[in-house]
Amino acid sequence: MKITFYGHACFGIEVNGKHLLMDPFISPNELAKDININEIPADYILISHGHEDHVADVKTIAERTKAKLVSNYEIITWFASQGIENGHPMNHGGEWEFDFGTIKYVNAVHSSVLPDGTYGGNPGGFIIRTEEGNIYYAGDTALTYDMKLIGESENIDWALLPIGSNFTMGAQDAVIAAGFIGCDKVIGMHYDTFGFIEIDKEDVKNKFSNAGKELTLMNIGATIDL
Repeated sequence: MKITFYGHACFGIEVNGKHLLMDPFISPNELAKDININEIPADYILISHGHEDHVADVKTIAERTKAKLVSNYEIITWFASQGIENGHPMNHGGEWEFDFGTIKYVNAVHSSVLPDGTYGGNPGGFIIRTEEGNIYYAGDTALTYDMKLIGESENIDWALLPIGSNFTMGAQDAVIAAGFIGCDKVIGMHYDTFGFIEIDKEDVKNKFSNAGKELTLMNIGATIDL
């Protein structure tokens, strides 16, 4: 399994010969200006919620790649009205087996509205179970006690957690979240893109290491093996 960071909360995951793309917000992100969205592979695009900084490049990439969108019912319906009809709607607690593995749509505590003001349904995160390992992509969320249920019922190898605070949980709460889900390996996301979410990287890393957790902060455009 390989993972590529495209900035903010956008990752590409290569697993079982398929390419999953999470929350594509690339072309409006000045920090990701060197990323060419026309070269990004995608068989599936997973969308956690409707905010612009998570859906900005969905339509462009989906039209080129014919990727299947996976999100809540409201977001899939909205994109269908935009001409992107290859969608798989889900809702909280549900799971579905795809050709790369299984996705479960889980709770996130946040808000959600689509770029034109349309209601975006309830925000969520994804548990991705595969033969090559299991990933929890939290989406934009506060720390929630629901995460303990994930730790009790899932075997998470890697967690992708927001750490920028202000709009989501910050580093200290993300450390607690990692403990709740029983995962020691965390990749940080949703930080530094805007002034409100700039972080002190060394301080954040220390918070995780002091708790016995491994935090990876990827460079934009970098790919690592999980």
